[in-house]
Amino acid sequence: MKVTLSALDTYETSFTPLVVIELAQDVKEETKEWLKNRIIAKKKDGGAQLLFRPLLNKYEKETLENQNLYLVGASNIRLLLGAEALGLVKECNDNTMRAFTYGSRQNFKGFDDNNDDFLTMAECQFIIKHELENLRARDEKMIPGYPQAKLYPGKSLLRRLITSGVVIQVFPLHDNEALKKLEDTWYTRLTLKYQPIDNIRGYFGETIALYFGFLEYFTFALIPMAVIGLPYYVFVWEDYDKYVIFASFNLIWSTVILEVWKRGCATMTYRWGTLVMKRHFEEPRPGFHGVLGINPVTGREEPLYPSYKRQMRIYLVSLPFVCLCLYFSLYVMMIYFDMEDWALGLHENSESEWTSVLLYVPSIIYAIVIEIMNRLYRYAAEFLTSWENHRLESAYQNHLILKVLVFNFLNCFASLFYIAFVLRDMKLLRQSLATLLITSQILNQIVESFLPYWLQKKHGVQVKRKLQALKADIDATLYEQVILEKEMGTYLGTFDDYLELFLQFGYVSLFSCVYPLAAAFAVLNNFTEVNSDALKMCRVFKRPFSEPSANIGVWQLAFETMSVISVVTNCALIGMSPQVNALFPDSKADLILIVVAVEWYSLLI
Repeated sequence: MKVTLSALDTYETSFTPLVVIELAQDVKEETKEWLKNRIIAKKKDGGAQLLFRPLLNKYEKETLENQNLYLVGASNIRLLLGAEALGLVKECNDNTMRAFTYGSRQNFKGFDDNNDDFLTMAECQFIIKHELENLRARDEKMIPGYPQAKLYPGKSLLRRLITSGVVIQVFPLHDNEALKKLEDTWYTRLTLKYQPIDNIRGYFGETIALYFGFLEYFTFALIPMAVIGLPYYVFVWEDYDKYVIFASFNLIWSTVILEVWKRGCATMTYRWGTLVMKRHFEEPRPGFHGVLGINPVTGREEPLYPSYKRQMRIYLVSLPFVCLCLYFSLYVMMIYFDMEDWALGLHENSESEWTSVLLYVPSIIYAIVIEIMNRLYRYAAEFLTSWENHRLESAYQNHLILKVLVFNFLNCFASLFYIAFVLRDMKLLRQSLATLLITSQILNQIVESFLPYWLQKKHGVQVKRKLQALKADIDATLYEQVILEKEMGTYLGTFDDYLELFLQFGYVSLFSCVYPLAAAFAVLNNFTEVNSDALKMCRVFKRPFSEPSANIGVWQLAFETMSVISVVTNCALIGMSPQVNALFPDSKADLILIVVAVEWYSLLI
């Protein structure tokens, strides 16, 4: 028999806070009361049937600063029924993976009515987020107290509250004890060891765990390239044309590693239950707008926006803008080559130690300019993609990733392709690749990890001093935690992290045959990246909501596309090498045919 929420008492007088809701300071009391009632009301009455209370009681509000902060939790039964509604997959006693059902809960491995740890904290917070987002308007025409914030049947209340400025933010709380245990096994001890991926998944969810799993896999996959590259660099340093053997290995490496990752990824996600988890119907994204109407597929009342208008925005505005940015990137690249010519001419005239150092300055400046341009373009791409008004979050992400990848690829690699295939200057190619790779890695570490960590530490000290000055006769531990976390930066997802690895993969797979140390520098960077990213997740940003994932999504396709380009590039470099050309002194046509055959054979593999 199916168990329903209405048949069970899910109310508890005290609860473990899992999620924090911050309201604007000037929110009206009737709005607060309405929101509270909708959150705690039973499901049959249109509520979320969750537990809800203010962070501060009446006495504490007089002692401490009055913050519009509210804590949300749920009873264990409510969470289990939420897991069933979401179709979370768990391991059964017979070692099979099945969608969890409350009625057959005893058949699942590790379940005990007396324990509350069957669901991970990340899963519990994901369930609460899902329930809050699925609070929908019924007969309300507006948000109480805000007549300008219109509602219609089926509209997500939380999304409307956020867009109206009533709700500032919703974020999950850290579990300080569990976080400390995770840190001790993850990054606080600088030793060479595997990451606790399953523990990361239990605390942050599958999406974050898959990123760190991919980062670890990619780092270990780079080690053979680094081991071969070090002696190759030492013994063939001055001969820039003897790169055929390394390019051949590069060819095989870039073809194989992504296929091996797909197998390992499937193994992990099957164990976690997300590989076989059913996908839920995707709701319209919060920023989607249009004329109110009936969706012909779902039958729900929601905003409707004509597809032809979106296509016009994409092809008449976004596409020309992207092309203009690509042209500007190429223009900056030509300025860089003018600077290289100037530095080279100066060095040839004087040949001093100062001019020898000056030879690297244009590449360093160009690398910094590339990073600045990438970040500025990212903001423009986000604005344009949002303006295109995509209905689904997945469509929004796909269009954004496509825009960003096309620009980043041209901005970062166009100069290297020009040097390799137009100038055919392998010495300059080695110098440019080394400078671009190392400079970008240093800048990313500073901007993404060390600077945010320093700012967060500074803010933490200020909050603690403020609390000590209050001398409040209460236990302010939870208050201090919430105040600290609400001021932390919001983690915007794995987009930038995967983009950094994508560009690194490009630097290594495309042209590392002329600079074999590229893989070694990438390995060193990634070992520090693991620790800095772990620090960032645990101490710099708010805890992100867990998101079930079966793979790394569209990034798998992006890496595979880069792998194809790598195969073509390395085959072309092999065909250009003096050693291979010496084998075909009379017939260049035979050489071209053999290179093309090797290229297609590699792609087929």
